[in-house]
Parts: sequence; C-alpha cells; structure tokens
Amino acid sequence: MSLQLGDTVPNFTQASSTGEIDFYEWAGDSWVVLFSHPADFTPVCTTELGAVAKLKPEFDRRNAKVLALSVDDVESHKGWIGDIEETQSTQLNYPILADPERKVSDLYGMIHPNANNTLTVRSVFIIDPQKQLRLTLTYPASTGRNFDEILRAIDSLQLTDNYQVATPADWKEGDDCVIVPSIKDPQELKQKFPKGYKKVKPYLRMTPQPNK
Repeated sequence: MSLQLGDTVPNFTQASSTGEIDFYEWAGDSWVVLFSHPADFTPVCTTELGAVAKLKPEFDRRNAKVLALSVDDVESHKGWIGDIEETQSTQLNYPILADPERKVSDLYGMIHPNANNTLTVRSVFIIDPQKQLRLTLTYPASTGRNFDEILRAIDSLQLTDNYQVATPADWKEGDDCVIVPSIKDPQELKQKFPKGYKKVKPYLRMTPQPNK
C-alpha cells in the first residue's frame, strides 16, 4: 500500500511494549507521529528512541502522541528498552509496536524492497486528529532522524491549518510567515493580518506569525 498525503491512514490493532493498541482508539483526537525502525538492538535507533523520550513533553505540548514500530516481538522490545534507558539516560515513555509479521509495516508501506526487502526503512508519518496523513519523511537505515525538525513541521502544520499562511524555508516558531496567494482583497488582508505585511513581490507577502 502506498499512502499519499491527504489519505486517511488505515486502522490496525497490534501488540506493543505497553499492551495491545487499537490505533484509532489510541490516537483519539491527537496528532500522531508514527516512526519505524529496522530492528531492535540497532545502534542508530537506540539513540533515536532516547531522543524522542526526552522530547516527549514537547510533543505533548503540541497534542501529539508518539508511537514507534520495530519488526521484533514484545519480549525483544522489553530487552531493548532496558538498553535504551541505560545508554540514553532516560525513561521510555511511549509505546513501541511489535510487528514481527510485518503487518503494519506492509499496511503503511514501510518496507522498500530495493533498499532491503525485509527491514523497514526509517519512515515518519505525521497524522492529524482526523486520521489524515499530513507529512512523510523517509530515511535510510544509516541516517538518524532530526526530531527537532519533526516538531518544527508539526508547528507549521498546526499554524497553517488555523491561519491562511504558509511557512517559508527554515521557518521556526515566532518567525514571519507567507500570506497565501489566494488572498488578494486589500480589506480582507487588513482584516486577517492586522499586524500588517511586507510585499516583497506581488506573490510573496510576509507577515508576523498571526498567533504571536
């Protein structure tokens, strides 16, 4: 299955390190970051899972739940969690799905046969509260992910869902935003962007972040 942006992601029920998870029920009305790992006891993934555990308060602040997946079983996960907590100096505070039969991996297209026909690539899926896929990132097994970038992307998605702006290159929370091109009426611009805006080009208009 090839999921594309805007698709409703499929539900599943799967064992995890914290018990069985019905994905839709577990997600509730939160955003979700689902991220996959090639296998347990892999070095880069160990650092990633620790990094996400330390950042979990930041995900919580954005109403975003985090959910990892690895293709080994629950007992293996439990052993790995001990290593993660020991080496990364943190407590693992979110579930790891156990997917030894590749059920969820296949459902979400996490296995790329030309990269490796048995291991999941390092996929990231950002899913909104309506269960729609809003962003995907795919990394090779050798390259660790930047979870600050994933938080930045959630900030952008949540901002642009609520205001008629887009975020420019390298944007971060508090920076100026781009007014969407569809707004052209001067009165509408004045009403929606009372802080004013700078017209760099007719199609490129910058305004302070509306909710700051």
